[in-house]
Amino acid sequence: MEYVNFGGAGVKVSRLALGLGLRVQSDEAEALRMISHTLDLGINLIDCANIYGLMDNRENAGSSEGILGKALKGRRDDVVITSKVFSQVGPGPNDSGSSRYHIMREVERSLKRLDTDHIDVYILHGFDATTTLEETIRALDDLVRQGKIRYVGCSNFAAWQVCKGLWVADRLNAAPFMCVQNPYSLMDRRLETEMFGVVRGQGLGIMAYSPLGIGLLSGAYRQGEAPSPDTLWGRRGRERLESTLSGQAASVLETVRQVASDVGKSVAQVALAWVLSHPEISVAITGGDTIEHIEDNIGAVGWELPPEAKDRLDMVSAPMQQGIRDG
Repeated sequence: MEYVNFGGAGVKVSRLALGLGLRVQSDEAEALRMISHTLDLGINLIDCANIYGLMDNRENAGSSEGILGKALKGRRDDVVITSKVFSQVGPGPNDSGSSRYHIMREVERSLKRLDTDHIDVYILHGFDATTTLEETIRALDDLVRQGKIRYVGCSNFAAWQVCKGLWVADRLNAAPFMCVQNPYSLMDRRLETEMFGVVRGQGLGIMAYSPLGIGLLSGAYRQGEAPSPDTLWGRRGRERLESTLSGQAASVLETVRQVASDVGKSVAQVALAWVLSHPEISVAITGGDTIEHIEDNIGAVGWELPPEAKDRLDMVSAPMQQGIRDG
């Protein structure tokens, strides 16, 4: 496994992180085995959120944190964990957002589920237009000073929102964002337009989520073939897969398959290696829900795409600046 500085921070993390969205995982015991095996393979960064849960079902929200807490018994000091706050967790008027009220309440709930006294990177899961960034940044900085969180990040922010957050933190002498977590893949290259310039200029790192294009580049799907019912797109249905995997997206997938055959790697390994080839990307988050998925994905680390292969992938995916719609 390769380890790098996490964005502008000194903490070292693996190039791949395990994401605990658990979209197609319904078995807690199996999830525990997967996490343990992932750590044994050398991945030391686990990405979680207060709304993540088994089968990506909001009725199970929080179960990912609870499972992670159990999995880290005796291993907590060797693992960097993230969690997130912002998303709707209940019907009340203060059950979402980035207010001091919501952040302070939710961090305590996350700490309890994780069975730990601190979260290494606490990430705003979205931009709250109803709360001033001054209030949000002060609340997060208070948590840093209290030792309940170590670093601060943001997710699903636009480039200008990241810049404003950094400016507010600087003005308040508060802990700044050290990472940005947004989607990036051969199917979705929107970050290149503005965000890449921001992270280069400000010394941040990017955690790329959905680096396999919502699973389309996992190797499990082919255009014109019905998806297996035990997969994410199998649950969504063949029509939704065909609608999403059409046009240029189909060309991207076919090119990835050809490159994978040429270099002797799997489709997922090639797609992940392309994401990791960009210096702006600190970490790619694998959303694999099984040990087999993780073992395949980890094969993306430790080698580089040949220049001609990268050029082919760059060219075929160039139109994906607008990304694809998550059916």
